[in-house]
Amino acid sequence: MDKIGQAEKTIFINDGEKIIEGSLTVPEGANGIVVFAHGSGSSRYSIRNNYVAAVIRKHNLATFLLDLLTPEEDADYSKRFDIDLLAHRLSIATKWLQKQQDTKNLKIGYFGASTGAAAAIQSAAGNISTIKAIVSRGGRPDLAMPYLEKISAPTLFIVGGNDEIVIELNSEAYNNLKCDKKFEIVKGATHLFEEPGTLEQVAILAEQWFDKYLAS
Repeated sequence: MDKIGQAEKTIFINDGEKIIEGSLTVPEGANGIVVFAHGSGSSRYSIRNNYVAAVIRKHNLATFLLDLLTPEEDADYSKRFDIDLLAHRLSIATKWLQKQQDTKNLKIGYFGASTGAAAAIQSAAGNISTIKAIVSRGGRPDLAMPYLEKISAPTLFIVGGNDEIVIELNSEAYNNLKCDKKFEIVKGATHLFEEPGTLEQVAILAEQWFDKYLAS
């Protein structure tokens, strides 16, 4: 059980070759779900993403924190940047959600961090009618550049104000989006949003975005 009393389930999904794992929490009465695509070197146990997920659940949205790579694959640095593989597995997990009794009627959004943001963009481009909102935290959407103009889901980029290289990369990607979009810079934050109060700002921005597009 999490701190607000919701049961978390460990999920195993077969992609045809590997078993990928996730942590699913569905509050009673939820009308939307946010799928977390973690970045390079991270996992569904990410402290930062679990914090954001907990804030989102307080606003009656379900969360699915997903490992897009097995532990063995994650040890191979090149796999962390295999966006085709990451996006493929994210799409498989999305289709799995659409078949489950407690999630099949929920509007779906993606929250991507680092390379997970590129996977979210690419997967959403192939699931236009399914994905209703996207949030990128310190992400690398530039790694999915050919897919950006295909996105129809409202998309929010959140970048730390001191993360200059990622700001530049996100700005280039942002200009290629044709959907409803917003670019938020969190002042004083570096790439991992470790500075006091900065991760809290990320969680608030993400929750508000998903509440607007998934909860109605």
